[in-house]
Amino acid sequence: MSEPTGAGAPYVCRYCRLNSDASGPACPNCGAPVAVGEIRDDEGWVEQPPIRDLARIQAGRSQCQIAGSYVPVAEMNLAAGDQVYFSHHVLLWADPATQLAARPMAKGWDRRLAGMPLVMMEATGPGRIAFSDNDPGEVIAVPLEAGQSIDVAEHHFLVATAAVSYDWVTTPVWWAIGPKNQREVHYPRGRYTDRFTAQQRGLLLLHARGNTFIRDLGDGERIYVTPRALVYKDRSVAMNIHMERPASPRAHWQIIPMIRLIGPGRVAIQSQYGFEPEAHWGWDLLGADGSWRNWNPDPNLWKRGPKEREPLYP
Repeated sequence: MSEPTGAGAPYVCRYCRLNSDASGPACPNCGAPVAVGEIRDDEGWVEQPPIRDLARIQAGRSQCQIAGSYVPVAEMNLAAGDQVYFSHHVLLWADPATQLAARPMAKGWDRRLAGMPLVMMEATGPGRIAFSDNDPGEVIAVPLEAGQSIDVAEHHFLVATAAVSYDWVTTPVWWAIGPKNQREVHYPRGRYTDRFTAQQRGLLLLHARGNTFIRDLGDGERIYVTPRALVYKDRSVAMNIHMERPASPRAHWQIIPMIRLIGPGRVAIQSQYGFEPEAHWGWDLLGADGSWRNWNPDPNLWKRGPKEREPLYP
């Protein structure tokens, strides 16, 4: 990505990938600091720089200001007729001029069963309104061009402009235990994935816990990610379940569920993701195109699980 060369000089922001200018301290599209060097590790992960306190982001005729750094708040100044939508629990405050209304939601019963927010709201300008996820971390601004689509893991969505449509799709990241009539299905990253698609240029705000890292996967490039670390991915990135059995004389019974991501496209992860152990010993079915791998040189040395009778999966 090109670097800013001076005040007002055009450049392509390395974080939102859009044409920008260096007339202010932050990219007007995503809020990333202009005068900051890229921090990239040896594996190709790029640290997303936190949006600095009071940085401003332009969203059409409206404007968003990010306030605070520990638990950041997104304060939006909505122009007349401009609209945003959000989950009701992230609303922090709104001035009396802002019109609030419930947003119609399809497939509400499915959302209820999946533990997702059942009530969505929309706000219409003119007026001011603020949102916060009530959790330490970072606000990530993802501007989307017309036709662009990304998939977001559950519980990261903060707010989006009306130009960005919202849907959710069933995730292939799951495994099942037990016979068909008693089968338990486990979803380590939630039953659904949020999908946002821009009908015209719009803005999507997400919340990530800890630090955020972004990586561009090449065509066919593969990487394994802890399920709860994933924040979002480009729709072009394939996502499936992967089971990993490490080689160890003491922990041969331990299976590590992971998400397999295959490029091309961009993925983002968070460094603070929590851990909730789920039953996985004895799994006998994986989600679509799921994979598994056993690193023990002699699986017959140990009491075999149902899937250890099969050849190793590379």
